[in-house]
Amino acid sequence: MEDQKMLNFLKGVLENMPSEWLNLTTHRLDIYDESKAKVEFLEHFENLYRDNNFSNSSLYNLPTAYDYIRLGHPLSSILEWAVAHKFKISSDHVISFSSRVAPLLAILRKNLLDKKETTVYHVGGLPASFDPDIIRKIYGYNFEIISILPDSPIEHKENSSQVYIDESQIISQNNSSSTIINDIDFYININADRGSILIINEALNEDYISDIQHVRRRETVAMTPADSLITLKQYIGIQSDSKLIKLDEQKASVLSSIREITGADTPAVVASSGLSIQYAIMMGLIHDADVNHPDKAVKFIVPTNCYGGTNDQARRVAACLDNVEIVDLLVDGDNDMVESLDKVLDKIALENAVPYIIAEIPTNPRVEVPDMQSLKSVLNKTRNTKTGAPAIDPVFILDQTFCPNLHFLEDHKMLSSVRTIAYVSGSKFPSGGLCNAGYCTANKRAKDLMQKINLHLSICDNEATALQYKILAQQLPSMNQRIKEAYINTRSFVNYIQDTLPEAKINFVSEELAEQGFTPSVFSLDLPTQGDTEVEREKYKRALNLKLINLMITEIPNESKYCVSYGQLKGCYWTVPATSTQGTTREGDKDYIVRAALSPDMDLDRHKEVFKIFVESI
Repeated sequence: MEDQKMLNFLKGVLENMPSEWLNLTTHRLDIYDESKAKVEFLEHFENLYRDNNFSNSSLYNLPTAYDYIRLGHPLSSILEWAVAHKFKISSDHVISFSSRVAPLLAILRKNLLDKKETTVYHVGGLPASFDPDIIRKIYGYNFEIISILPDSPIEHKENSSQVYIDESQIISQNNSSSTIINDIDFYININADRGSILIINEALNEDYISDIQHVRRRETVAMTPADSLITLKQYIGIQSDSKLIKLDEQKASVLSSIREITGADTPAVVASSGLSIQYAIMMGLIHDADVNHPDKAVKFIVPTNCYGGTNDQARRVAACLDNVEIVDLLVDGDNDMVESLDKVLDKIALENAVPYIIAEIPTNPRVEVPDMQSLKSVLNKTRNTKTGAPAIDPVFILDQTFCPNLHFLEDHKMLSSVRTIAYVSGSKFPSGGLCNAGYCTANKRAKDLMQKINLHLSICDNEATALQYKILAQQLPSMNQRIKEAYINTRSFVNYIQDTLPEAKINFVSEELAEQGFTPSVFSLDLPTQGDTEVEREKYKRALNLKLINLMITEIPNESKYCVSYGQLKGCYWTVPATSTQGTTREGDKDYIVRAALSPDMDLDRHKEVFKIFVESI
């Protein structure tokens, strides 16, 4: 009886769900409490289930589930909820992935740090990309693999996790693996086309949940909305009517567009998210260092106040490997990126270590661009070790999400003489906010590094999905025009703010930099403050930040959103970096300022009107 009620409810939900659950990377940003995230969404969803209410309006009014698609979204959350109901466990013990390998890597990572053994039992084979030798050697993970038949007994060892990987069947209402799940620590059900579902034994492994979810947030993504929808339909016995995407055609189109946009002849690689591609870059470069510079320390040079995902992911990688270390790079405010980098590279050269630099240009959120000629000189500078031997030349890993149209990599351009890899978050301008894919490519000097990056993207099973390729193929050809139009809107709004509130400090590119091609459509705003002490002034400014943002999203609800998004097709997006993009950055390096991102399609005059109302109120 309960199973039938569940089936009927889920069918109703899928028939009546809001279209943006499937077509956008975010839902209901106006009712998003990050501290509650999925918990709040599923609490409200559970209430709808009790009332058998699956009306479109009720579903539309559910709060946001998690953030973007990396950590989850409505359809992945509902899929996990449905599977949890079937096995009578808490929904947070079910975690879906777009990758077939990432859930196992998440378990192995935690067990490495906890000094715990892992035994992997599998039925029906392992993903073809899974390379045990590389995972042991480069990632540092320890495990044993045992191929078994479906009914084979599982041996339990002390201080060891048992992982059961099943590619022989699908999870649905009509079959059950509950006996297996009760006998092991982790059950991973793999689908060759859509990813995987991890079920965590509720009684034994409570402390794994947040760590595994964090891997999903930083190194991969949840099962995508489209694939979650297909899996949900399959789960309840509905034949999916999804159309076959001609992957080869879409992929060829995307790679051609990236080549044209970047000016780089090196074939790009495309991942399921910006952080997925960054993870492949990091692990690929560590692998390259292991081959070409064995026994040498690897130093990742990372800006102290950069995007929290970048900062956090880099430190997570270093935490697993004894020979990898994070070196702070001071870039914003009173610090000059080029001077800071020169000092850091000199020190690493003396240590005879391998230098990898991760940097954003322009920086986030201060939108600063270093002197490119000076940066080029510092990166090309000849350095020696303590013994006088030539030092290892650096690799510059450039996050150019704010300006993906710039030809950093092309021959005879800004960074062509330096080994440079450039990557872009595809949820921004490349897709216009329609998917979370990301991509990277390299100049000629770094071309040989792409093989290892591509290898580790494959090992982690983090390549973009067919639908992500299709979306990028549709959106990339118009990207440069959208960037141009969004910049025009941003420059006009910035000029208006300067005239209307001259006491505010605006961080944006100069007209001179714009003429060089730096045309971002994001700026940050340091509002004027008051108070007798620094604490009072900071408190006043933070309250003023929220007053401005709340006014914008209240007065222009169809366009202004409280979100970290950038490069969307429509509207204007507001955030405070310290509480969003810099979430995991150290407190002293955070920026409690307003950051706004404008699109090519928005009511600019209305935004100016509301900003004037704000100025008149302070």
